[in-house]
Amino acid sequence: MPSWSTVKLDLYGLKFFYARVLNKTWEDIPLIKPPRTSRIPDILSIEQLNRLFAETNKLSYKVFFFTTYSMGLRLGEGIRLTVGDIDSVNMRVHIRDAKGNKDRLVPLPENTLRVLRNFWQVHKHPHFLFPSRKRGLNNAHLVQQPLDRGGIQTAMKAVVRQLGIKKNFMPFPAAQLCNAYAGSRR
Repeated sequence: MPSWSTVKLDLYGLKFFYARVLNKTWEDIPLIKPPRTSRIPDILSIEQLNRLFAETNKLSYKVFFFTTYSMGLRLGEGIRLTVGDIDSVNMRVHIRDAKGNKDRLVPLPENTLRVLRNFWQVHKHPHFLFPSRKRGLNNAHLVQQPLDRGGIQTAMKAVVRQLGIKKNFMPFPAAQLCNAYAGSRR
């Protein structure tokens, strides 16, 4: 019996062949379909998260990691945050174009608001909450793009490796972790 990944590749190959080579519409033939699997990631303890935040050297990344964890955001959701998404009156954040191209509102912990306000005082970008680091934080108000996804991922991996964390965890855990950390830090 081939692996499910092989079965999926074969199925997508057949679909491509029908559509692009034969110019026929693919009828949903009742073939064997692989079961949907969902794995729950390991969750870092509050102590591990505190160490992770403490060992992150760059302020932009430190604040980004804290914000995404405290609000249970996905990587892309955190990158796309703008100053206008923060509703400090109602203590919530408007997450735009979340999974499935849907918007959602997320509670804004007081600690996170305080950290974000302090961080904004450093970079003062009129639009991005996490502006690109290309010109340094002192000139961050001049940049035209947010933090780089690859840079964030590289920084997270480096800190995790430095701390010796061996858990199989998702660096940007999204709503499924939401939020043992934020609840304990208010």
